[in-house]
Amino acid sequence: MFSSKMYGVCLQYCKDQTEAEDCLQEGFIKVFTNIKKYRFEGSFEGWVRRIMVNTTIELFRKKKPITSIDDVVLVKLENETLEEDVSEISREEIFEIVKELPPKYRMVFNLYTLDGLSHKEIAKTMDITVGTSKSNLSRARKWIKDRLTERMDNKESAVC
Repeated sequence: MFSSKMYGVCLQYCKDQTEAEDCLQEGFIKVFTNIKKYRFEGSFEGWVRRIMVNTTIELFRKKKPITSIDDVVLVKLENETLEEDVSEISREEIFEIVKELPPKYRMVFNLYTLDGLSHKEIAKTMDITVGTSKSNLSRARKWIKDRLTERMDNKESAVC
C-alpha cells in the first residue's frame, strides 16, 4: 500500500536506486517489527515515512561519518534566490540536480526543505552542530543554484 510512496521518499535521500531499495526494505522491516509502537497519533503513513527517513539517515551515518571543518566556522544562512526564470527547468531536472548533491548536503537539504526540520533538529538527528547544518544547507542551495544556472545557460545557447 505504501511501497511506491516510501520508495520515492528513500530515493530523495539515497544516492541511487539500489541504495533506496535497501533502505525501503530495511525500513519496512522496522515498520513491521515496531508496529505495536504505533500510537494512532497522526497518520500511519506519516509514521511510516518518518521510519523511512530515519533508516536512510542511519545508513548515511554508517557509510560516511560526517567530519567537516564547518564545525569550526558558523556560516550565516543566506536566503539565496535565482534571479533568472527557472520555469523552463522541469521538476524532473530539479529532482536530478538535488540527487547529484554531495551526500552531506543532500541529507541536510532534504531534512530542511522536505521534512521541515529545524537546524537544531537536523543537528541532533545527524550528530552534527547547528552551524554545520546551516553551512551545509547554504552550500547545497548554492550548489543547486549553480547547476540550475548552468542548465539554463545551456538551454539558452542551444536555442541560439
